Amino acid sequence: MRSVHVMIAASLIAVLAGCGGEADGSASPERSAQATAPSATQTPSPEAGAMGVPAPDVRIPSDPVKLADALKKTTAALNEAIDSWTKGSQERPPQDVVLLSLHQQRIYRAMARSTTLTQGVVRRLPKGLAAEARDNTTAIGKLLSLARPISAAQRKRMRLVEPQPAERLRGYMVRAEKRFGVEWEVLAAIMLVETKFGRVRSASSAGAQGPMQFMPGTWRQYGLGGNVQDAHDAVLAAANYLKASGAPRDYRRAVFAYNHDARYVDAVLAHARQIKRDSRSFYAYYNWQVFVLSAQGDVRLTGPR
Repeated sequence: MRSVHVMIAASLIAVLAGCGGEADGSASPERSAQATAPSATQTPSPEAGAMGVPAPDVRIPSDPVKLADALKKTTAALNEAIDSWTKGSQERPPQDVVLLSLHQQRIYRAMARSTTLTQGVVRRLPKGLAAEARDNTTAIGKLLSLARPISAAQRKRMRLVEPQPAERLRGYMVRAEKRFGVEWEVLAAIMLVETKFGRVRSASSAGAQGPMQFMPGTWRQYGLGGNVQDAHDAVLAAANYLKASGAPRDYRRAVFAYNHDARYVDAVLAHARQIKRDSRSFYAYYNWQVFVLSAQGDVRLTGPR
């Protein structure tokens, strides 16, 4: 059995799980790369002001009735904004998409910390949104259970960058699916969980590298001669590795080979399931930001200020 090292990345759900490392089930947050500041928010779309888009750090309601209403309104507005963005020619996400995605992410983070709150919200949602909420809170909750607080010094050492455009990354994944038969939604979910689509550029403490977090030995075997830091090459290598590990016949087995923790597998497959349910979720996930846990609570490292 190939071994894997579990690393919690700079976001609550960005687990730098170094494919091919040690299968010790640990969740160390250490980083050795130097941090870089995230870039500024993109230009707003014309509808942003009229839509009443929430501010980046607006308070999340703790009452299930109010939170269910906020989630319904946020999801409807986000889906509309994503449709507008993806039908146009703008490569980078407009500000309404960025802000609404962040607000959605923060709602699900709050829900994932309380089973009672989640149940109270979900029963007030329409069927489709309830299924989405269950998958997202399941994924976030599983990954939160792997996370440990990190210090300000550790945060400072993290290297953070802007991701490649969403359509470009999706194109890499679709091509990898055609070549290896591994669903692009699963590849997208892994990149989301590992590095928030490449926002986290730090190597893991065990030495896992790149947007899909490969250990050097695993990369030599499955990297197809590419560059581990290149998103195109890393996505192809991940598809190659997953196929060799049992995909598409058995995704649980294949994703478990990628990271030997059932919670990681549950999270990846829940996110992949939601992308398959509604492809707009890929674009929402693409705009989810990097969070870490501190002794005082959540700290957001990327995105609008």
